[in-house]
Amino acid sequence: MLRDLFAREALAQIPIILTLCDRNPHSPTYGCFDRNFWHYKIIDFPSGMAQEFVLPLTLAYQTDLPSNPFYQQDVIRDWVEAGILFAARSAHSDGSCDDYFPFERAGGAAAFSLLACLESYRRLGLQDDRMLRFFTRRADWLAHHQESGQLTNHQALIVLCLEILSPMLNTNQWDRAKAQRLEQVLSWQNPEGWFQEYEGCDPGYHTLTISCLAWIYELNPDPRIKEALIKAVNLAAQFVHPDGSFGGEYTSRNTYNFFPDGFERVGKWMPEALSINDRFLQGLATGKAPCYADDHIIGHHTWNYLLAWQDFIEQRPPVWPHPDGRVWLENAQILIDRREGTELYLALNKGGVFKLFRNNQLVVSDTQFSLQARQGKKLKNAVGHLVGGYIVEVEPNTITIRGNLGWAKQKQMTPLNLMILRIVMLTVGRFFPNLIRSLLQKILIVGKKPAPFRFVRRLHWFNGHWNVSDELKAESWDNVLTAGIGADQTSIYVVMSRTFQSGQLQPWLDLTDEVRQLSPNQSLKLERQL
Repeated sequence: MLRDLFAREALAQIPIILTLCDRNPHSPTYGCFDRNFWHYKIIDFPSGMAQEFVLPLTLAYQTDLPSNPFYQQDVIRDWVEAGILFAARSAHSDGSCDDYFPFERAGGAAAFSLLACLESYRRLGLQDDRMLRFFTRRADWLAHHQESGQLTNHQALIVLCLEILSPMLNTNQWDRAKAQRLEQVLSWQNPEGWFQEYEGCDPGYHTLTISCLAWIYELNPDPRIKEALIKAVNLAAQFVHPDGSFGGEYTSRNTYNFFPDGFERVGKWMPEALSINDRFLQGLATGKAPCYADDHIIGHHTWNYLLAWQDFIEQRPPVWPHPDGRVWLENAQILIDRREGTELYLALNKGGVFKLFRNNQLVVSDTQFSLQARQGKKLKNAVGHLVGGYIVEVEPNTITIRGNLGWAKQKQMTPLNLMILRIVMLTVGRFFPNLIRSLLQKILIVGKKPAPFRFVRRLHWFNGHWNVSDELKAESWDNVLTAGIGADQTSIYVVMSRTFQSGQLQPWLDLTDEVRQLSPNQSLKLERQL
């Protein structure tokens, strides 16, 4: 059954998650899932996000499949309990936790791990006052904490945590906070249906917000949530590629995320939502899913896949191909064009980054020009894929994007940087974690500094093909060392980005020789028929 692909994909991650867990009952870090902390001892505090891994273990314990060796194993329950108690012990006194630096008090890590602990506690029928006191502290902190940046999925997670915990404790103390956060989530939905994630529309995180809202709607059937979900699901349906893959570098946060459980929950009353999962499952069956099996991000998809398996609806509508036509999301600045067996997914706000499919197969993934250029004593990277203000012309058969390349964000941590960050956070920074987070976001994520290279990208439909014409201008090419176009380049810091996906098995288009032949004020020109 296609349904079982969700479970098998997720259960394959459980041995990795158990390897990350300190399973020694006599260890002072028993239940910690941050192996870098408890085993390698290469960091000086545990990531609070890692305790989210209790939920995949809980769901693996409950997943009744013949091929599941973790089903109803009592020791799994023990490790889940230990994980929840370690989350409580390692939290700050106000219930918050850190993720990437000490005294960070990370809202996302606190929300993800609280949801995991709450749902594990509920599903396993645990009874422990220590855990309940911890849940109360963390929920209270989340209810009154506002992080920097617009990440709708985090806000939806907080609402979901409060909705689950309130009846568990038989309290209404967070009713006002729930209402305010829900209002915030709904207000961050664009009229086109997508939810704001930093600088725009990211379909991957969009599916996580759908999962949270669909769960919230089952607990609190507010008609406004249903209306938001209908718009959100209709939008998400546009981003399942014809080969079953989803998202990519043309989105605001460059993710291949796909969280299927929300579509099963919504499918109870909106059957067309199930077709989204069915398209994705076809891709899962043919190896089109991205790999999220690293130490930090393995948890999210594992528990969401297992929930989708549990919530799977047997009666499903047929899956029809997308009709030909154009979907132009003017606010998101994403254009989808389907015609004569081709599907084009184009980021107008990222310099014309695109994916093109023909006859249900990926033809090319293109993340725009990339140059290595010497600036003084520094070697810098000028790229065309940063979010920015470009001049865009959209006509029926021709799309043109003009603008400047931008300098890629390539900031790395050094011993000195880490020492400064530690000193700041251990002194004044611990009182202003949101300010530090905001500064890091500006350095690593948002904003674009123009580079002295101007481009014009033109996509023209002619005789059954997309013809791509690129022109790049510079006052001088002397400082350019190498040039090319890659399939999967990104340069902002996003936790869930830069994962491997089979569509990235495309060779680098090396343009270095062409650049070396250019004289000052000459243009690099490239013509392709795709």
